Amino acid sequence: MNAYLLIDFGSTYTKLTAVDLVAEAILGTAKSYTTVETDIMTGYEAALAQLRESLAAKGLRDLEFVRKLACSSAAGGLKMVAIGLVQELTAEAAKRAALGAGARVLQVFDHDLTRRDIEKIEALKPDMLLLAGGTDGGNQTCILHNAKRLAEAKLPVPIVVAGNKSAEDDIEDLFKEAGLIYSIADNVMPKLNALNVDPAREEIREIFMDRITHAKGIHTATGMIDDILMPTPAAVLKAAELLGKGTDLEDGIGPLVMVDIGGATTDVYSICSGEPTQPGVTQKGLEEPYAKRTVEGDLGMRYSALSLKEAAGTKRIRGYLGDDTADVEAACKYRSLHTAMLPQTPEDRHMDEAIAKAAVALSVERHAGYLESYYTPMGVVISQLGKDLSDIKALIGTGGVLVASENPAAILKEGLHEQETPMSLRPKSPAFMLDQDYILSAMGLLSQDHPDIALRIMKRHIVTLES
Repeated sequence: MNAYLLIDFGSTYTKLTAVDLVAEAILGTAKSYTTVETDIMTGYEAALAQLRESLAAKGLRDLEFVRKLACSSAAGGLKMVAIGLVQELTAEAAKRAALGAGARVLQVFDHDLTRRDIEKIEALKPDMLLLAGGTDGGNQTCILHNAKRLAEAKLPVPIVVAGNKSAEDDIEDLFKEAGLIYSIADNVMPKLNALNVDPAREEIREIFMDRITHAKGIHTATGMIDDILMPTPAAVLKAAELLGKGTDLEDGIGPLVMVDIGGATTDVYSICSGEPTQPGVTQKGLEEPYAKRTVEGDLGMRYSALSLKEAAGTKRIRGYLGDDTADVEAACKYRSLHTAMLPQTPEDRHMDEAIAKAAVALSVERHAGYLESYYTPMGVVISQLGKDLSDIKALIGTGGVLVASENPAAILKEGLHEQETPMSLRPKSPAFMLDQDYILSAMGLLSQDHPDIALRIMKRHIVTLES
């Protein structure tokens, strides 16, 4: 049998998916707690034993896998700091490149770095830096100043340089003399408001595979698998883009938004142009990528439950619960202290679902663009900042709280447009869908070799919900 084993070394669980390429079918799945603090292979072997047992029950004892591919967000995933010139332009472009590569962006710095900024970067302990600044042929002063600061600091982490190409030679000289680990990629913003994040994103992925996985001890898995290809969020973004756009041979499902509710963060992915859909509205600001990812580090079900409560407000969560007396503070505090908690009672499940509704509402609102109006001598002008998600075809949910819910559509519904906030460009009437088998990261991996098969499997396994 021509079978692949697809592995996600997650921050909490190591998840395995076995796929039959000939039948284009999922043979089985399994998961076990990720044991990155001891030996990551312990959790892998436990999950593999579960998978072997379920395969044996189907008559597939001793199945051999022709390929074993993995992604990882273990040990905090890929943590990055982005540096640019102007916050709204090259610094934002650098941030988007890092997010698109599957990183968790710890902080974005703009303009000239100070000694205090360097101290902050050192304290953040990132896995990698992305240095941008200036359009090609434009301002060199800032990126060269920042390169000198980094060279003086001699930070022991890889630096991807993706700024004004006119400054590349001088930066190389600085970094070589300082003995820094660095690589050069094309400018993330070669022209004003024009994004070019793919080269930097690919360079980040290569460094992740070559260096970061070794630093985190994940390299111990490489003897048992073929490749650790990318961070888990990058695999999910690949899957989302494939599902939306399709391939040369297979149609996708069209423009979509995907919400991944996790224990520490809520990630939102949009696969659409996001151009204005309303007449007379003009686009303003930095060009939006067709495939976009944002990460909300304060919106999580466990690790960041307290910060989610602060962001949403007690009243809002009580409204989702339908209980004006619920002790939301205590419930969120307990979840933040007991991150492995699984709901055991109806009350626990209702609280989890209320927290999830807040996570969806806030994360989609932050991801979506918005309209702003201002007066000119010619009358009122309306501009759009960010992506217009109002006409997307599907809103897809993934994450444990959605899979466990008896009514996941009710949770996803909180991401829709509301009359109370008419300037927000959130989805209006999408179909609600669910990744009920946790296959998105696996299909992102499979798409590296077999995109058509990965797409057809997703179209069968990502189910449409009753709304």
